[in-house]
Amino acid sequence: MRALKRGVLAAALCLAAGAAQAQQMTLAAGGHQIKAEVVSTERARQFGLMYRSHLPPDQGMLFVYSSPIRLCMWMKNTLIPLSVAFLDEDGRILNIEDMSPQSEESHCAAKAVRFALEMNRGWFVAHGIKPGDRIEGVKDLSAN
Repeated sequence: MRALKRGVLAAALCLAAGAAQAQQMTLAAGGHQIKAEVVSTERARQFGLMYRSHLPPDQGMLFVYSSPIRLCMWMKNTLIPLSVAFLDEDGRILNIEDMSPQSEESHCAAKAVRFALEMNRGWFVAHGIKPGDRIEGVKDLSAN
């Protein structure tokens, strides 16, 4: 039991450290604002939204890669249901996948992408955002 408590404490400390270092930016989709945590290091991308019990409305996490990759996401240790939009260099949505909490099922981009945007499950549908639409603001990151 102590080992479990230590593991949970270690995860909480990692979360706190990651949250303090995460860059925040405002994105837009279909006239709706999104407050996004930006994760661009391997460690931060691996940790993602793990162990969080809540994601506020209109907030998400933007995964940034230095060059296009064939990306798959999963939900191991992720407690909240999410939808992920896979984006090309211009922020155009290639596909959107719904993901279940704590699942190890892979959800993959239709082709190589530079970005993935995770939001609460159903956010994209509720806001009329679909494949082919663009997430404004991510193109600025492509220059980096």
